[in-house]
Amino acid sequence: MVKENITLIKTVNLNDEKLEGHHEINEEETVSENKKKKKKKKKTGGASDTTWGSQSKAAMQQSDPPRIPITALFPDGNYPLGEIMQYKDDNLWRVTNEEKRAIDRMNNENIYKEARLAAEAHRQVRKYVQSWIKPGMKMIDICERLEQTSRALINEKGLEAGLAFPTGCSLNYVAAHYTPNAGDETVLQYDDVCKIDFGTHISGRIIDCAWTVAFNEKYDPLLDAVREATNTGIKEAGIDVRLCDIGAAIQEVMESHEVTLDGKTYPIKAIRNLNGHSIDPYKIHAGKTVPIVKGGEATKMEEDEFYAIETFGSTGKGHVHDDLECSHYMKNFDVGHVPLRLARAKQLLNTINENFGTLAFCRRWLDRLGQTKYLLALRSLQDAGIVDAYPPLCDVKGSYTAQYEHTLVLRPTCKEVLSRGDDY
Repeated sequence: MVKENITLIKTVNLNDEKLEGHHEINEEETVSENKKKKKKKKKTGGASDTTWGSQSKAAMQQSDPPRIPITALFPDGNYPLGEIMQYKDDNLWRVTNEEKRAIDRMNNENIYKEARLAAEAHRQVRKYVQSWIKPGMKMIDICERLEQTSRALINEKGLEAGLAFPTGCSLNYVAAHYTPNAGDETVLQYDDVCKIDFGTHISGRIIDCAWTVAFNEKYDPLLDAVREATNTGIKEAGIDVRLCDIGAAIQEVMESHEVTLDGKTYPIKAIRNLNGHSIDPYKIHAGKTVPIVKGGEATKMEEDEFYAIETFGSTGKGHVHDDLECSHYMKNFDVGHVPLRLARAKQLLNTINENFGTLAFCRRWLDRLGQTKYLLALRSLQDAGIVDAYPPLCDVKGSYTAQYEHTLVLRPTCKEVLSRGDDY
């Protein structure tokens, strides 16, 4: 379904010795290469100022099914770069500024390395999922097979490494926050539009990335519109860029498309009350929102911030509301000590703290940990303001929604789309 042909690990004409020794790109040579290869760069997700790079090659091939941890595939710790994009004219000075380059090198030794490890796990997991997902499969089986693979590749270890949030597999008019609870027998159909949204993390450094699966080609214009809108948001993002300007650019692209389904033509609407967001360690929504429609706040993006750029398109009203049975939950990041009367609630909170901290979780994951008859205790934690529920977000029934999402970091010298792959 994804028509863009993007190569993840593309050789960049840089100094090989520097690449192997550091997570650093010689930006001066990159700019030179950009000028020489300007025409070729137009194929990379709509960004003409894009370069690709990799720090090292895998020491061994991934198994089938994938079970070898990414750390074993890259024993030198030099994980593949994401997509490197230069800032616009007013920030091009950052490429050669010595102070910014020094900060960039320092961050490459820890912060970016953790994010790239999580991103490589995400890429390999989704490539595997794309190889076998098909109509007729139960949604719960799809999620559990994906999560089993993700746990192996990220080398799950308590709160140090693991899954960042439950696997979303929202169908059709459901835009987000659906994952099956135990006993859910929902089956993926040929005419479904399914959003696969999952996250990985290392030391709380989250990669939040999603794509849409549709087997029937009639939905391609919808998927193309949302993918193009996400790429537009990525291209517009940058240090000192106003969030409202990104939203306006996304909406203009998204709503220039339409889709014809069963003889009726629908304008594709940006879902106005869903947004991208900034990301902090162990905090998936860190406070800044990236709108996908015009308006919104004039707050600016800042250096070294991480963002999930995600867009949602719909054939419905372009507005979602809570509906259906809840599966997603997350501990309130800012909550302090709250006295609890119910012993079962205290025990459940301890389980949440030990296994998820402030990362999102779902009921299937509590089941997996051996928790039983916990719904009353979970409700008690919600009533106390300790845990928040995130029910499925739905447009009008009969409509179709699509989603694409990437995580990027605004490095001091350039923008890196960490989760970019050769699929989207």
